[in-house]
Amino acid sequence: MGIRCKMTLENVYANAWGGSKAIFRCIYDKAVADDVSFSKATPSGFAEYNIDNPAAAEQLVIGKQYYVDFTPVE
Repeated sequence: MGIRCKMTLENVYANAWGGSKAIFRCIYDKAVADDVSFSKATPSGFAEYNIDNPAAAEQLVIGKQYYVDFTPVE
């Protein structure tokens, strides 16, 4: 069974060593059925990812919402 989070990309920073750091925050809007389907209350939390692949980092848009999926490796 997997877990799905809906997050907004807050910012992307350049790392001193190269690459980028992307900061995501959980979001929730009780008027959006998709949000209500996986959360009963305002979620809290953030995710921080270091990305050392320019082609991947270029696809990230600050302010855009993204799904983050966690699926166990079997």
